[in-house]
Amino acid sequence: MRRRLSSLLDRSPVDVIEPEGGSLDPDQAADLVVLHRSEVRAEDLRLVDSLREHDSQPDVVVLQDDAEDRHADRARLRAAGASDVLDAGASNDELRAKLEELAAASHDARTPSPAPKHGDAEPRLSDFYSRNEAMRRFLEFVQRVVDTDSSLLITGETGVGKERLAQAIHNDGPRASAPFVSVNCGAIPESLLESELFGHEAGAFTGAERRRKGRFETAQGGTIFLDEIGEMPLHLQVNLLTVLQRRRVQRVGGEEAIPIDVRVMAATNRDLLAEIEAGRFRRDLYYRLHVVGLRVPPLRERREDIADLAGDFIRVFRESLRRRYVERISDEALDALLNWSWPGNVRELVNAIEHALVVCRSDRITRDDLPEPIVADRHPPASPAPDTPSSAPATREDWFDLPLVEARRRAVADFERSYLRARLTRTGGRVGEAAKLAGISPRALYDRMRKLGLRKEDYR
Repeated sequence: MRRRLSSLLDRSPVDVIEPEGGSLDPDQAADLVVLHRSEVRAEDLRLVDSLREHDSQPDVVVLQDDAEDRHADRARLRAAGASDVLDAGASNDELRAKLEELAAASHDARTPSPAPKHGDAEPRLSDFYSRNEAMRRFLEFVQRVVDTDSSLLITGETGVGKERLAQAIHNDGPRASAPFVSVNCGAIPESLLESELFGHEAGAFTGAERRRKGRFETAQGGTIFLDEIGEMPLHLQVNLLTVLQRRRVQRVGGEEAIPIDVRVMAATNRDLLAEIEAGRFRRDLYYRLHVVGLRVPPLRERREDIADLAGDFIRVFRESLRRRYVERISDEALDALLNWSWPGNVRELVNAIEHALVVCRSDRITRDDLPEPIVADRHPPASPAPDTPSSAPATREDWFDLPLVEARRRAVADFERSYLRARLTRTGGRVGEAAKLAGISPRALYDRMRKLGLRKEDYR
């Protein structure tokens, strides 16, 4: 493996060091340390942890045989501090590209910037990663809107990370040195929301003893994020539309129109088209906000990411909760996470891992450490009975907001997931028999299962 890596990186911009005895000396500096492990043992986790404590604080990437099928190992390695786990069986081109990317990102993070941008410690788009094909396409699309000033409407279920995504877009964009101002339109009383957004003059109303800038003025030159925009009352929607059209704001009780230069991002978990039909949201405001729409996929649609995310959260909470003795998550606990339907999405997963770390008393998280609702759900969510008409996915209302090609792709993916679940349930997770019933090769079935987040162990 050393010879292979040295050869494939020979013509890359990466300088390769092969440490004597396989360890990094105290006086050596590295951006990235690569380990190759067929099986992950406790001493390997300790090694990853110790490498992260080295003076140069390198990122650690682990090459593992059949890494795509080892969800528990990935979670354990990420919890120990590994920045990524790659499949040692990948092609040379894939490995070269990924290692060059990781080394460059690690090097850039350690290179002081002459003019650091506002919010460097806050979310960046490089923090977002996924093994799910649809989520990868979504993130690629997001990259296209970063350097524009177009208004964004971010939709998705509660807990998917809409505000975090908005912050990352801001922090990676040309307005990063200016403020990112977030306003939760559903959390501020209606009587105060207008003043909060647009400001007020002294004496404008009872209690307004002095002039106050609104959030739009505070965000001057940067980004304003209007969370829960669907909760905004109709009469304020008119005011907001006027501000967006004229790019000027007028404080409550004031006469001066103040020019503003802000990028507007809004978010909601509501179906705004349905709200428009019900007369609760203005159509003209919807189209003003919806220059570019971003729908964040829920966690249940990208189960391939659960193991990696769990490992990341374990690593964070090990430190903040002083639970450094917790090194990994058991296979049974990970199965429970993979089987849960995640109505609260990533936010719920964060809470579940924090709960597990708080109550865990050994070196690994077990099923008993997880919140009760997750442990009680012993089967994959919405698993249909084998070979029944109900196996076909129902028509979903959110498809009608999509172009035909994207709606068809999601419908096909939902159908394939339901169909293959039925086959795997019928055969007790025996892939060969399930493939025969489906009329495809076992290899083709494995590929489809990996893309859809299905695991044979869940059906035994």
